[in-house]
Amino acid sequence: MEHYSLRSHCPGGNGIFRGRFTEPAWSASDMMCAPGALSGSRPDVAPQPLARATYLMPQPNNALIEQFYTAFQRLDAEAMAACYAPDILFQDPAFGVLRGKEAGDMWRMLLGRAADFSLSFDSIKSIGQVASARVVARYTYSATGRPVVNEIQARFAIRDGLIAEHTDVFDLWRWSRQALGPSGWLLGWTPQMQHAIQSRARRTLNDYRLKYRKAAP
Repeated sequence: MEHYSLRSHCPGGNGIFRGRFTEPAWSASDMMCAPGALSGSRPDVAPQPLARATYLMPQPNNALIEQFYTAFQRLDAEAMAACYAPDILFQDPAFGVLRGKEAGDMWRMLLGRAADFSLSFDSIKSIGQVASARVVARYTYSATGRPVVNEIQARFAIRDGLIAEHTDVFDLWRWSRQALGPSGWLLGWTPQMQHAIQSRARRTLNDYRLKYRKAAP
């Protein structure tokens, strides 16, 4: 969540409004700040130019994205899945495209295995029903025991107060260099290696879903 300040641009004005907002504001129409502009003219004061004001307003969709990532920080996969629409469409370089319950199960699997995990997020922005955020996830990759710092640009489409589409964009070669070591350095940039990473991730998720659904009441 970001902080913004609004400074008066009227002649002689020095007031500062400080508040806590989740979205940079929209530019509003110019407003008259000249002395006497609203209550009659003063012949001894030259007309002043219009000053541009910016109105800062919270965005309801930002609260949904913050709720999602706050649950992520708590390793609460159920709360994350609750932010998704039933027909959620998720996509990232590691898993490819996931639909519906697959996406929630992915988070259950990943957070259930998370080691040395921390997550930070900022720059939540929304325009209409589209939102975005910047995310940094730190964890130990369980398959190799290697530390990973993954920088992610996330994009969302919101429908009826829930996330209908979620796309995570990150550098898979950079991820593979950290997670896989020498093989990632040498081959992580190739389509063959990236396909292999995605195939393994999907296979692991499918195996988890079979066990999870059998164990679910």
